[in-house]
Amino acid sequence: MNAGDTQRKPWIVGVSGASGTPYAASVLRALLAAGESVDLVVSRASRLTLLDETGISFRDAHWRADLEEWLSRGADGKPGTFRVSVDDVRYWAAGDLAAGPSSGSYATKGMLIVPASTASVAGVALGLSKDLLQRAASVTLKEGRRLVVCVRETPLNGTTLRHLVSLDEAGAIVLPASPAFYAGATHIQDLVDFVAGRVLDAADVPHQLYRRWKGELGSGSRDE
Repeated sequence: MNAGDTQRKPWIVGVSGASGTPYAASVLRALLAAGESVDLVVSRASRLTLLDETGISFRDAHWRADLEEWLSRGADGKPGTFRVSVDDVRYWAAGDLAAGPSSGSYATKGMLIVPASTASVAGVALGLSKDLLQRAASVTLKEGRRLVVCVRETPLNGTTLRHLVSLDEAGAIVLPASPAFYAGATHIQDLVDFVAGRVLDAADVPHQLYRRWKGELGSGSRDE
């Protein structure tokens, strides 16, 4: 461990198997752009979703190259859209229950689950800790740190709604992946960035991902 490690206090980003990997990519890019450190947990199910939505195989042994390729793509899948350094990302395998984020003594700012599947919502709400994503979220709650759950599913049945209420009562911020249109979106990336921006708002991380409401009707459609 070097001296920098003792100062490091990352955000944990958990990526579950729900559709919506562009949301996670946008959040990760914005955290790094804001100078935040990131601990990344990619669930086994999310690898299948990532492969389906981007064509990228996310591999433990080559996670850095795979992450750089993923984050370089826009929401339309075009490679080379963004230039991102992943030097301040630490990756933990989903099956590693001895990883740093599995313990409350491991210092973090909190955790963002984006996108959050209904399975991950249930696992965290019930305290199952079946993988590192769920365990890290449970630790985040018990330590009183900020947990943002960006649920991506529709419609929601009664069981999932009850799980979401349980998470809210436990102190989590439940943030559905619901894009808005008042910010003048003209591209799929704008809609993705709006949701990612709301996730970062909930985490009190500064960003410039979307145009904020200023109380003027029609302002989103005007150039500034």
